[in-house]
Amino acid sequence: MIDDARQIASPEPPARPEASSVPAGVRSEQRDGRSSSNGSEVYAALDLGTNNCRLLIACPEGEGFRVIDSFSRIIRLGEGISVTGRISDAAIGRAISALSVCRDKMKFRNARRLRLIATEACRAASNADLFRNQVESKTGIALEVIDRETEATLAVIGCSPLVDPQGRGAILFDIGGGSSELIRLDRDGNGGGGATPRAKAWMSIPLGVVTLAERFGGKEVTRETYALMVQEVAKHIAPFAAEHGGDLDTMHLLGTSGTVTTLAGIHLKLPRYDRRRVDGIWMNAGEITSVVDLLLDMSYQERADNTCIGVERADLVLAGCAILDAIRDAFPLPRLRVADRGLREGMLVEMMRDDGAIRAL
Repeated sequence: MIDDARQIASPEPPARPEASSVPAGVRSEQRDGRSSSNGSEVYAALDLGTNNCRLLIACPEGEGFRVIDSFSRIIRLGEGISVTGRISDAAIGRAISALSVCRDKMKFRNARRLRLIATEACRAASNADLFRNQVESKTGIALEVIDRETEATLAVIGCSPLVDPQGRGAILFDIGGGSSELIRLDRDGNGGGGATPRAKAWMSIPLGVVTLAERFGGKEVTRETYALMVQEVAKHIAPFAAEHGGDLDTMHLLGTSGTVTTLAGIHLKLPRYDRRRVDGIWMNAGEITSVVDLLLDMSYQERADNTCIGVERADLVLAGCAILDAIRDAFPLPRLRVADRGLREGMLVEMMRDDGAIRAL
């Protein structure tokens, strides 16, 4: 697999702040009914990633949308692909189990407008077509495998409402299970004043928390091993940073991934992860470094026992931190804004705009 990088000449505008998930003007609500109370169309966005299976079901409301149901489960679809080149039978079983839950939720909510995507694991595996056929046969879900550029575009739509309105832009990154994307978002002119941030360039590398942990080890991570992980990621990021890492005044980092939300939960000393407290918070460089140092000093069991990490992420979180640190080294910005949102929100906004259910910019 190779890195993808591209200058974006005429990017699509990102989402309006109102057309996103909590806290930017959208109410999250679980309902017993099968559809929205106001009779509006029900939309569903499913993201089958290398590590997670996530579903979001929502209805248009005003200039945004209201979430009426959701689902998330770690399935490790990409486990072992970096070695065998194939999705394992065990991973297929886990994926079909999770997707069956998603199918039932979509049926119960009468979701009729759907987008059901798969990302890096299905791009990389030699048996991806057989896997997708098996999924469709057993669950009725026909997965769309998107390319890396589409993945980056959806991340922009889903996360750009969190760009500081007083700054000139952000370096947006999405640390996935099998790949990671970086996008430079800039406001036209000198920044600030409410101008819309637009994607100027993006890149994708075939390294995520699963692939990096499998290569270097995830359970027992010494500081030496951690430094090697950072160096490996840095080699992939360096050309993009050399071309697009200048003139960063008043910009900030904007991260969407389990890595950054986990770090935020630990930083806040949450007794258990709480999306409402994490999405949109700011962390400065010193706070990030302190949490990473804390994790490096923990044993695998201590990470597993932490309620913001858990056993499912305990062997992956330091690989994610290494990717984050490589990004921080390449783009030495003093602030990071944490986004617990991304591809699913981007898909929902895109579908609703296309249908005229919410206003496009």
